[in-house]
Amino acid sequence: MEEMIKIKFPDGSVKEYKKGISGLEIAESISPRLAKEALSITVNGKLQDLMMPITEDAEIAIHTFDDEEGKEAFWHSSAHLMAEALEALYPGIKFGIGPAIDNGFYYDVDLPEGKTISEKDFPVIEKKMLELARRKVPYVRKEVSKADALKYFEEKGDNYKLELISDLEDGTISFYTQGNFTDLCRGPHIPNTGLIKAVKLLNIAGAYWRGDEKNKQLTRIYGITFPKQKMLDEYLKLLEEAKKRDHRKLGKDLELFMFSQRVGQGLPIWLPKGALLRETLENFLKRIQKDYGYQQVITPHIGQKELYVTSGHYAKYGESSFRPIKTPNENEEFLLKPMNCPHHCEIYKHKPRSYKELPVRLAEFGTVYRYEQSGELHGLTRVRGFTQDDAHIFCRPDQLKEEFEKVIDIILYIFKILGFKDYMAQISLRDPENKEKYIGSDENWEKAERAIKEACEEKGLKAKVELGEAAFYGPKLDFMVKDAIGRKWQLGTIQVDYNLPERFELEYTGSDGQKHRPIMIHRAPFGSMERFVALLLETTEGELPLWLAPDQAIILPISDKFMDYANSVYEKLYKLGVRVSIDERNEKIGKKIREAELKKIPYLLIVGEKEQQNETLSVRRHKEGDKGVMGIDEFISMLQNKIKEELKVK
Repeated sequence: MEEMIKIKFPDGSVKEYKKGISGLEIAESISPRLAKEALSITVNGKLQDLMMPITEDAEIAIHTFDDEEGKEAFWHSSAHLMAEALEALYPGIKFGIGPAIDNGFYYDVDLPEGKTISEKDFPVIEKKMLELARRKVPYVRKEVSKADALKYFEEKGDNYKLELISDLEDGTISFYTQGNFTDLCRGPHIPNTGLIKAVKLLNIAGAYWRGDEKNKQLTRIYGITFPKQKMLDEYLKLLEEAKKRDHRKLGKDLELFMFSQRVGQGLPIWLPKGALLRETLENFLKRIQKDYGYQQVITPHIGQKELYVTSGHYAKYGESSFRPIKTPNENEEFLLKPMNCPHHCEIYKHKPRSYKELPVRLAEFGTVYRYEQSGELHGLTRVRGFTQDDAHIFCRPDQLKEEFEKVIDIILYIFKILGFKDYMAQISLRDPENKEKYIGSDENWEKAERAIKEACEEKGLKAKVELGEAAFYGPKLDFMVKDAIGRKWQLGTIQVDYNLPERFELEYTGSDGQKHRPIMIHRAPFGSMERFVALLLETTEGELPLWLAPDQAIILPISDKFMDYANSVYEKLYKLGVRVSIDERNEKIGKKIREAELKKIPYLLIVGEKEQQNETLSVRRHKEGDKGVMGIDEFISMLQNKIKEELKVK
């Protein structure tokens, strides 16, 4: 009699199957359609190939292209397919890494001497990929010893794979083969190449091996694939839409920010309108924080190296920081601030604290600096200098959950006000298989992770758990927002930290008269001002809500004869806090209207002879057209009511 195992499905149902059954066979037992669309499977929390046998009772989830896990396997498999095509077209090519990313995949390659790849070569590579895909060959996994793995890539002369293998432990190494291509890989992969029906290579870039500028620069080829041609067509339309929404273009068109090579790569400069936008966002959050009992602080842009050695940031981020600043004093070194938290720990510590004072909530719009690789820089989303809407809450253990939940409330309120609807919450935990990456005791990590999970449950917040994504000092809850083409960006974050209070020896006197350690919560609802503004611009296509628009209204005189009246309207609006300007150019009114529309200014106020005589305004709403004639007071009242309505949570 065959030995049976119990399989539990996501809906809670349980079925019995023969021991050794594969995920694909389980999918076939459910429905032919699921079997056709299945790409990977999670078994007892571990993502694996559909073809791997299941030999014990298990909880499973079968993934299709509709799931993140399915897409990851599909695109990782597509990276291998592209590598096979490249190896056929460019004999002698060597390969770095080829992961799946949020939208597609890339592979870093080292081309044979004298060979180059440009976008004009993409059609040939795409054709070869589709030709190979149509063979419907399986992706076959093979466990190999370290010695055999080294021997295989020594014979191929691939130094990049040899370097990767040297970092791996014997008994943990696997190869995947499809057709004529074999790669070092943990997997999982889709069942066979035939599931890949549509291919598009997107762009090409340079990337240093292992992100180190001292290493050779490789060629990074980005691509995306789909199980249906229709899905690729729809994605390409999204890309065209994304070009219109690109925050770099909008930032230039709306005169919000700029970059200067003389100032330095990745260091954004905020122009007057952009600075006004930032100030409005900051004031908005400051008002919320005041209601929640936060105190504003300001800390320097630099700190002694020893400060970040104590916090652990130097050990973890030293390589991605700017070089230390040496002073004339021997052995004195400063760093550009990579994080605000060590400074806030020092503020907490500057005087004795009682349990009655806690929680202490310190907030700062603090600018920090990280030396991102030049190839990784991208507009405002990846920069070298950015401002975090940072705050640190120092609380007692009995206050932790309540404080964590209050931060969730703040983030969700901000998302509602600003129209971020397409987001997900992610609980980022440490990797249990790689604990040396993190600081702190197992006990503290377990308490912190449990507190986050319980807070999410009590708030009814559905959150995905990701292992290995925690900060080095503690677990966190991240809010991932999708942009116009579906890429995920981390904005809001909340982190629980037992470790920095230990490192900085932070204390408070408890009700028992004894000294106790506070718990530290790191939180940033926007994440960074730069990334938040970038995502806001792309989400709204630059059509900012009235309360946030740098220019809420512009006065358009029909001719110079009405400038005095235009100025009087401006004075009245300005004194009442309306962000308003005047188009003083000697241009036809039609041109002024068209250009104001392109600048996405919410209200256009046209003034001519009738308006001057009657002390009125001809009002136009951006994209809506004529709203009729209004008195100045009537317009101001309407404006104020619109802003109040926008700031209400529906």
